[in-house]
Amino acid sequence: MAKERFTGHLLIFLSALIFGLNYPISKWLLANYLSPEFYMCARMAASCVLFWGLSLFLPKEKLSLKKIGIFFLCSVGGVTGNQLLFVHGLNMTSPMDASVITAARPILVLLLSALILRERVTRLKSAGVLVGTAGAIWLILQSATNSGNAASLAGNLCIFASGFVYALYFVFSKPLSEKYQATTMMKWMFLFAALQILPFYVPAMATASEPALTAPLNIAALAAMIFVFVGTSFLGYLLIPMAVRRIRPTSASMYNNLHPIIACVIAVVLGQDFLSFEKILAAAAILSGVFLVSRSNRATEN
Repeated sequence: MAKERFTGHLLIFLSALIFGLNYPISKWLLANYLSPEFYMCARMAASCVLFWGLSLFLPKEKLSLKKIGIFFLCSVGGVTGNQLLFVHGLNMTSPMDASVITAARPILVLLLSALILRERVTRLKSAGVLVGTAGAIWLILQSATNSGNAASLAGNLCIFASGFVYALYFVFSKPLSEKYQATTMMKWMFLFAALQILPFYVPAMATASEPALTAPLNIAALAAMIFVFVGTSFLGYLLIPMAVRRIRPTSASMYNNLHPIIACVIAVVLGQDFLSFEKILAAAAILSGVFLVSRSNRATEN
């Protein structure tokens, strides 16, 4: 059991690392090279092909029409709705502001887990969520204040709505992730997501006044696209159900609070920001929150 929990935390950490890097990289692509419509179509198409291709080398799992219908509903919240709102929100606001709002996801998951899965909310778990979320918000607000970025209200609302529908998916996917392979879940969800998006976005790109590729691509842009379309959409999503199978949804969602730390490290390495006492303290609060929630779940399971 302890080994399984460790594996689950390691998998969700890697997923958080990938998604944390996705904020600045996706913003850079949207600002300089890609339209939101092309970005979405490329992500859905690439992920669908990759997951179905991977499934050819894995044991087949039989699904009833009812289960396929449930995967369709999960795709609406976990992929289509989440990504549409996220991409358009990120295109209107800054990665820092988006991270602030994303830090509220663990609270949404905690509340929905308590209401839907009847997961017990302990004082330790509540304290962990609050401390971790407060640390993430403080860290990003410090960076946002120093950089002087101004957020768009519409973009922020889109990011918040994205977090809510993703929290719903996170909770409802728990029983599915315990029964089915991650690849089985993802191949059906991204197939449905591609079918939901491509028929509308491809004609829209053909008639749009602005091109799908807003600037000529170079090696850096191609590398960033590979990271987003393969690393984020394929590997990042693949790791989530593998992790949720081993740990509770609330524990897994807490790793969203690592996104600000990842963004801060990148900024320091690139010379775009500096390390301060406030940021170190905020990072300690985030990691403490993850530890408290994990410790609460371990006490409940033992």
